[in-house]
Amino acid sequence: MKRVLGSLVLVAALAFAAAALADEMKSMKTEGAKPEAKTVTLKGELVDMGCYVSHGARGEKHKGCATKCVSGGMPMGLLTAENKLYVLALNHDNADPFNQAKEMMAAMVEVTGTVSERGGARIIDVTGIKAAAAAAPAAK
Repeated sequence: MKRVLGSLVLVAALAFAAAALADEMKSMKTEGAKPEAKTVTLKGELVDMGCYVSHGARGEKHKGCATKCVSGGMPMGLLTAENKLYVLALNHDNADPFNQAKEMMAAMVEVTGTVSERGGARIIDVTGIKAAAAAAPAAK
């Protein structure tokens, strides 16, 4: 009788543990799930991340340096009128808009793509870019 009762307790404990593990796995899947990406268009100034982040360099006076930095591999950013900074990411299906951006440093542009945030950084996966006529973002 003790052996049967011990076996029943063991089976019940294993069933409980399996159910708890299944719930944990289900919540892990939904926590890591990406929300459906939405295409947006953002307007702002193209900046090279190194010079802008380290010493605020931007604008027409910095265009030559920004172009040189980006051609040397420095990441590009989009600074909006609201002083939000987005890192530009190359779209793996079409690199053309991202590469076009390299020729438009310090210009006001409209960038189209999907926005995500990871580790506090805002990223836009560039699917389109065009020149925009607008005032430069306010300097901080």
